Amino acid sequence: MNANRLDGLPHVDATLNYLGRMDDRPRNYTYEPPPGVPRSNTVRDPHTVPIHDTRPLADEISLDREGFALVRAASAVQDFWDEDEVRRVYYPEVQRVIAEATGASKVFIFDHTLRRRVKDTADRTTGAPRQPATGVHVDHTARSGPQRVRDFFGDQAEALLRGRVQVINLWRPIRGPLRDAPLAVCDAASVDAEDLVPSDLVYQDRTGETYGVNYNPAHRWFYVPEMQPDEALLLKCYDSATDGRARFAPHTAFEDPTTPADAPPRESIEIRTLVFHEA
Repeated sequence: MNANRLDGLPHVDATLNYLGRMDDRPRNYTYEPPPGVPRSNTVRDPHTVPIHDTRPLADEISLDREGFALVRAASAVQDFWDEDEVRRVYYPEVQRVIAEATGASKVFIFDHTLRRRVKDTADRTTGAPRQPATGVHVDHTARSGPQRVRDFFGDQAEALLRGRVQVINLWRPIRGPLRDAPLAVCDAASVDAEDLVPSDLVYQDRTGETYGVNYNPAHRWFYVPEMQPDEALLLKCYDSATDGRARFAPHTAFEDPTTPADAPPRESIEIRTLVFHEA
């Protein structure tokens, strides 16, 4: 997709929080850090950009070219806030959707996150639901993608890593139409490797690695207006293939300036998966 293809597409102009230039390595704690240590040392660099309507191009956009895809995928889940039902009903649904979309031989779900926006509440506040992520990022890196395989598969990991491995998220609103804090996704083909900045995500028992993203005016951004619960976005957060296919798709929640003041707060669920292809 090139910039000319975007001419005439509906869009909104909105501010996205990129990572500012830093001398230190970016670091975010997922818990209350030691006394005197800030929860995050990152510097935000806001830029107003056009974010284009994905729907007119939905049949053309693909995981391997742009790094994301819009799929119709109704769920039988009655209550996404019921942990047991999510694991029992939703996990198999997600595995089927991703296997069908990618042709994978195995789809392993390793994590999921539910979010419900609460006004003026920071993410990871004790006693509050997870909040939409408002900084441009990619969940995994060229180093942490393979590490996730080693974390979960032990002695089998190196054999699995000889084949193609992907980290793919499936994201959906669980209340719709979604107008509050929608998700913006960047065309991976518009992202330079130099835009991606390895960043530490510190847990109590390990340190993960994500990408923060520096601003580049070449970035092409998309969203799905008024997304419904029977729709889902597939986001590629890592791909071991280095043959020119998309590997990393930056994304972030954003404040849509057209959102009505009385719009219900965003509720969403994202499932993170390791996707394996036979060598």
